[in-house]
Amino acid sequence: MAIFQARTWLSRSFTTLSSNPLRVCVVGSGPAGFYTAEKMLKAHQEAQVDIIDRLPTPFGLVRSGVAPDHPETKIVINQFSRVAQHERCSLFGNVALGSSVSLSELRELYHVVVLAYGAESDRSLGISGENLKGVYSAREFVWWYNGHPDARNLDPDLKSTDTAVILGQGNVALDVARILLRARTELATTDISRHALAALEESSIRKVYLVGRRGPAQAACTAKELREILGIHNLDIKIQETDLLLTPADEEELKSSRIQKRVYELLSKAATSKPAHACLNQRELHFVFFRKPDSFQESKDRIGHVSSVRFEKTVLQGVGPRKQAAVGTGQFEDTKCGLVLKSIGYRSIPVDGLPFDYQKGIVPNNEGRVLSDASGDSTLLEEGLYVCGWLKRGPTGIIATNLYCAEETVSSISEDLNKGVLVPSSILPKQGRDGLRQLLHDRNVRIVSFSDWEKIDTEEKRRGITVNKPREKLATWEELLKTASG
Repeated sequence: MAIFQARTWLSRSFTTLSSNPLRVCVVGSGPAGFYTAEKMLKAHQEAQVDIIDRLPTPFGLVRSGVAPDHPETKIVINQFSRVAQHERCSLFGNVALGSSVSLSELRELYHVVVLAYGAESDRSLGISGENLKGVYSAREFVWWYNGHPDARNLDPDLKSTDTAVILGQGNVALDVARILLRARTELATTDISRHALAALEESSIRKVYLVGRRGPAQAACTAKELREILGIHNLDIKIQETDLLLTPADEEELKSSRIQKRVYELLSKAATSKPAHACLNQRELHFVFFRKPDSFQESKDRIGHVSSVRFEKTVLQGVGPRKQAAVGTGQFEDTKCGLVLKSIGYRSIPVDGLPFDYQKGIVPNNEGRVLSDASGDSTLLEEGLYVCGWLKRGPTGIIATNLYCAEETVSSISEDLNKGVLVPSSILPKQGRDGLRQLLHDRNVRIVSFSDWEKIDTEEKRRGITVNKPREKLATWEELLKTASG
């Protein structure tokens, strides 16, 4: 009897739910977006999930952020593709939140809206000369060599200087240093963009400075990334041995972090190593510690171009248990260069109708539930609005970090549905996918579906075969949209 009742209840539920499914919209098709979609599809058998992205290409930073010489990291695209091909999932590419459709419109169309569009801007240093030619953010440079359509016209000048300064010593800083220093023949068989490879083949850069405010005990990179750049063939690593001297406070920090200790050991070993075969035009990588940028100096010969960076020397001061901050000493020095890449952090951008904590650069939230203001009052919730990824926690972590982040957000959604915080779809039907499609049609927005993306994917791979690359990326909006329409 109990089994019969259960079957009857399930039958009725699915009838109700299939006619009025839970309609979910995920904004952003990077790792945070796809992990959220995947977990929603698994947790809610009745849910219909739509993913929108402003680009005609999915996968976010997996496509435009992961270095071209790290193909193994991009394998996760296979998993995300399976999610996009799920019968209850649809991809709406070339749809920009804010211009194609507003947040308030999405909230009208869907029961649940999850914002996972990441961080597409940069932190600013706010120092003199930051707008000089030759000064770029690492994000722009990464987008440029990865074929992002917004960076196609960046055109950094790699010919007129032999020296690049990279501000920051995290993994992104190491990525861009590696791309500048690696043998072009090794890059030629990756999916690096054609225009970047051509520029790198003519590059005059032989010296790269990786500059950090603090010391080697606080370097922000991982041991894996550091080992890779230290292993570049015939690269001369230069580190001031006095910078490697540890204070008691440094030793305390290293005791509490196995990763930091390993990074410090690798740097110490590199300081005493020399390239096996010194050669003409020897490439050099300088790790510079205890320096913070004070200003960018303009060239006297090339008006409007950077010619050097003025650094202030720093010392460390304790600011808490096993935590030290860099403070200026009032001593300055200049480092000549013609290219500067600022790897000091990404920054998320708010949209109309979205509460935003400008100080932290995130959407105020409680376990993924968007709060009405940045005060942290968890009773002031934006019903049906959630957040995941960098927009939720800040630009930190690896791709897999977004998996746990998505689990937490989806758990909050499920909890709210169970508690009745969200109005059930059976009581309040929403237009969802059909409504969004109609709205975009009325505005003449060209939707790039996942099957359209597959046309781009096929064409890129076809072009790649002819030049012995995994793919030759289409790097302009015109090319991408034309191929998607083919």
